[in-house]
Amino acid sequence: MKRLLLTLTISLTAHVLFAQNPVHWNFFVKKVADKTYEIHLVATIDTSWHTYSQTQPVDAIASPTKISFHSNPLVWLQGTPKETGRLEKYKNETLGISANQYFGKVEFIQRVVLKAAVKIAIAGEVQFQACTDKRCLPPKIITFSLSLP
Repeated sequence: MKRLLLTLTISLTAHVLFAQNPVHWNFFVKKVADKTYEIHLVATIDTSWHTYSQTQPVDAIASPTKISFHSNPLVWLQGTPKETGRLEKYKNETLGISANQYFGKVEFIQRVVLKAAVKIAIAGEVQFQACTDKRCLPPKIITFSLSLP
């Protein structure tokens, strides 16, 4: 009986640790002009957690958010994804590290232009890491696919 309880406890603990997802993603498209769209990747972050900006200081040990789009000859990406949210520039003088991190909500916006007036899908992935002030989860990859127009 003790062995069964121990096995169950370890199994449930591992399940909770690996199933934890403090960052919730939502993806949508907004038309801004003829053949021009914004791809919105919105992360809602649980209380006491944060995720990282795409750009990090030189001395950062944080895993920056990386956004990639699958290649599509009918889509032109205008620049890189812009980010909006409550950015905090964290600095720990004792350890000599710093990080650019977001709390609450962050939105990544990529402007795209269609090279032809066609209906297509745009797909990609977001790699991100979620942390508290005491621990970090391993980086995670979320995939997305959206229809244009």
